[in-house]
Amino acid sequence: MNIHSFVFGYFQENTYLLWDETKECLIIDPGNTHSYEDAELFHFIEEKQLKPIKLLLTHGHIDHITGNDAICTKYQLLPEVHHEDLFLIQSHALTAQMYGIPCTPSPLPNHFISDGDIIRFGNSELSCIHTPGHSPGSVTFYSKKYQFAIVGDVLFYESIGRTDLPKGNFETLKKSIQEKLYVLPDHTTIYSGHGIPTRIGYEKKHNMFVREK
Repeated sequence: MNIHSFVFGYFQENTYLLWDETKECLIIDPGNTHSYEDAELFHFIEEKQLKPIKLLLTHGHIDHITGNDAICTKYQLLPEVHHEDLFLIQSHALTAQMYGIPCTPSPLPNHFISDGDIIRFGNSELSCIHTPGHSPGSVTFYSKKYQFAIVGDVLFYESIGRTDLPKGNFETLKKSIQEKLYVLPDHTTIYSGHGIPTRIGYEKKHNMFVREK
């Protein structure tokens, strides 16, 4: 499986593309905010001859969904998100106004992803793990075969996601990390919504916010 990341938008958010030998492609957390970022993303997809088949969201915060409309327009893909984060998609334009960020309102999902779902593309698959706390509907996309997880803003290199945003909760986030992420193999690579990758084993030892149980 191939993984490529872009750093997009005012919040320097990590947008991910995943694909395999079939060229079927997942777009995860599109933070592309400006027209030149749209162009960079679309050029890469076309250059690699990829076929986007799903637009997935780890959660619904503004910095992870600003590219939804451009991708929907280009590839006719609606976002797929956990139902508990629908309120964030619905309030996208209002949130953008609050931050003073220009945006086109996100299209709404017509399909929701849930804990335990298997997401298939090409010859590959990811499992969906519900990891709330940063937001109520935060999810992790995990590949057991390739030993990586795309976690959104749940866990970062030596840090964790904010819990002071609407419906965030530190104890819930701590439980998600300890019971859903820290049980993964230590060598599992963590691809976060911001910053550099890390590994489960490293965070269990060095993350000052959430220690191993």
